[in-house]
Amino acid sequence: MGYSVGQVAGFAGVTVRTLHHYDEIGLLSPGGRSSAGHRRYDDADMDRLQRILFYRELGFPLDEVAVLLDDPQSDPQEHLRRQHALLTHRIARLQQMAKAVEHAMEAKKMGINLTPEEKFEVFGDQDPEQYAQEVEERWGDTESYAESQRRAASYTKEDWQRIQDESADWGRRYVAAMEAGEPADGERATELAEEHRLHIHKWFYDCSYEMHTCLGEMYVADERFTAFYDAMKPGLAEHLRDAILANGVRRA
Repeated sequence: MGYSVGQVAGFAGVTVRTLHHYDEIGLLSPGGRSSAGHRRYDDADMDRLQRILFYRELGFPLDEVAVLLDDPQSDPQEHLRRQHALLTHRIARLQQMAKAVEHAMEAKKMGINLTPEEKFEVFGDQDPEQYAQEVEERWGDTESYAESQRRAASYTKEDWQRIQDESADWGRRYVAAMEAGEPADGERATELAEEHRLHIHKWFYDCSYEMHTCLGEMYVADERFTAFYDAMKPGLAEHLRDAILANGVRRA
């Protein structure tokens, strides 16, 4: 006897009106009728409906779906191959979209409210959200973290560019001091260490001498920070750690 239009609508998750429309345009005409003249769908009709819904899910208009299904050169195996190829492409596209959304979520989380183009202009190929989750896990319950979030949320592209420029200028001058033979406890090195602390204090959170000393230790203990500073000049991370300590002792 086949399936009634109501049963098919329930199975497929579509409306009865949709099935009537498919019948009216010749996209899916049921293979039979009941004695009372009602539509009855057989297994072949159900297979065709499944293909219709698949192509519709991928955004194909109904007229193109009809062409795909009624292609005389196409067989069921060809439909499966085409569906597999389309699904593979769709999955890849969705994964790209998901990745973009994840980055947007992290950027919002970190308070870096820049477009991808603006972030590239400011940070280049460096990802400012690279350690966002780790930072939140380690310091998310501190006032310093909350303060950093509040400040960062208000910064424009120009603000971030100024932060980057100040950091780069400081780095060049610190490298020059090291190359001139400046000891870590020398006046020039400790002045640069103080400038480093004030940069954090100005842009991110209140950075006491005690906290700054802890940061200095982390620059040596965490190989990622060491790599960042030593990329400016080998040994800079350790030199800075010692300069920060000397500066704290001098100014405490």
